[in-house]
Amino acid sequence: MTAPGHPYDEVIAANAAYAAEFGDKGKLALPPARGFAILTCMDARLDPAKYAGLAEGDAHVIRNAGGRASDDAIRSLVISHKLLGTREWFVIHHSDCGMELFTGEVIGELLEDNLDTAEFDGKAWHNPHHGGGSVAGRYVHWHTFSDNARSVVEDVRRIRNHPLVPKTIPIYGFIYDVRTGRLDEVAEANAAGKAA
Repeated sequence: MTAPGHPYDEVIAANAAYAAEFGDKGKLALPPARGFAILTCMDARLDPAKYAGLAEGDAHVIRNAGGRASDDAIRSLVISHKLLGTREWFVIHHSDCGMELFTGEVIGELLEDNLDTAEFDGKAWHNPHHGGGSVAGRYVHWHTFSDNARSVVEDVRRIRNHPLVPKTIPIYGFIYDVRTGRLDEVAEANAAGKAA
């Protein structure tokens, strides 16, 4: 058993309380009721249910570091449409994203040196310990970016141009502002994602 206050215990306790009040949620249909999917970042400051007004069963939410249109994200979007009927997709990045704070080369070097959590001093990343790393991090495409709006446009275009994505699905691009909670439209992304 884990020590009190450990995340494991907190999650198990929260789940017990949630399950006790679950009610009719077990009767929700498999396809999302509102017919859309969101691709967004895993950042803990983002709550898609709140910023997009979602309840359980409303929409698919696909999350990864940066909210990037990786092969796996596109796989999920294609399944979302082809088998579960979503008709519109949103790509939502956010301000102050950690993916802008490093490059693929930087994380590759850090991982080659050591696998423990690195530290950021406001300018650069450093390993507090050395040794025990792996060169494998140099062979991963980390999908970092330096221009947030440009990354949204790139992701919408990548999805729009994928051979398994129907041209009839509109794809919208936004940046969520972590300081205000607002979704700011990226006009170039929306133009690129327009349905045919």
